[in-house]
Amino acid sequence: MRRRTLIAGAAVLTSPLAAPRLAGAQAFPTRPLRLVVAWPPGGSADILSRQIQGPLGGALGQPVVIDNRGGASGAIGTAEVIRAPADGHVFCMVTSTLVSMALLQRGSYDPLRDVTPILQHSRVANIMAVNPALPVRSVAELIAFARQHPGGLSFGSPGIGSAVHISGEMFRLATGANMTHIPYRGGGPALADLVTGSLHLMFGNASSTLPYVRDGSLRALAVTSARRVPYLPDLPTVAESGLPGFAIDEWYGVIGPRGMPAAVVDRLNAVMSEILSTPAERARLLGMGAEVGVGTPAEFGRLIAEDLDKIGRVVRDARLTLD
Repeated sequence: MRRRTLIAGAAVLTSPLAAPRLAGAQAFPTRPLRLVVAWPPGGSADILSRQIQGPLGGALGQPVVIDNRGGASGAIGTAEVIRAPADGHVFCMVTSTLVSMALLQRGSYDPLRDVTPILQHSRVANIMAVNPALPVRSVAELIAFARQHPGGLSFGSPGIGSAVHISGEMFRLATGANMTHIPYRGGGPALADLVTGSLHLMFGNASSTLPYVRDGSLRALAVTSARRVPYLPDLPTVAESGLPGFAIDEWYGVIGPRGMPAAVVDRLNAVMSEILSTPAERARLLGMGAEVGVGTPAEFGRLIAEDLDKIGRVVRDARLTLD
């Protein structure tokens, strides 16, 4: 039986259909690679990309060039990669706004049809944080305060369609809280106003919000993830705080154009997974308020599909538009 299996396997490997796939994997890459970052320099997506840039180039034997194409909440960089040749030499670091912007900019691109999922790089919980002057210390107290002061609470975000914005809208829909959304041009200005008290509430990205929580500038009430996070183990989830089933993470991932060869996708996935799985890289990400994602390309594709359904319901029920 083993002999027959080996013979069958050899036949597959030497078949005309398998040869192009194997040859493509062995030949890749043949020139420098371009890692498009769908966000401006200095942001979390840019930092995470530059952390893997050197090790990735070393493992693949070709330099990796970072190309920042920020704007339109990631849509400009995504469009750049969708139009690129699908040979694996151009890929893109995106965030979960890949899904929300496709829903808000209908007809621009389809996150299931027009891209090739390569790897979920990492995931970041959003922290429900308030200005310490707000007289609430729990999610339940916040809900009660919002109901006692309809329209009196404002929550900020880095922009319409961002994961921070979607988290706030999910909370508003789940609780019926009458809150006003204030979009900013980036997370930095929104956090600055939250610290000074111009804003009341924000579901801030943990990577940027954590330092303010640690120094007492902001009060954390909960995390939006399905489970507690290791860097704030005593902080409950929103679901634990009275809203069962509430869960949304912001994620970072690597995608390529539609139609990339499977062998090339698998190689990129394997190399990046190995880089991210080292203890040093895991520790570095935890220090930034992030956890390693990894997994197969198919698993990343399923995550995109699940978010398309989940975020689609929020966009529809909250009647979100880019206006």
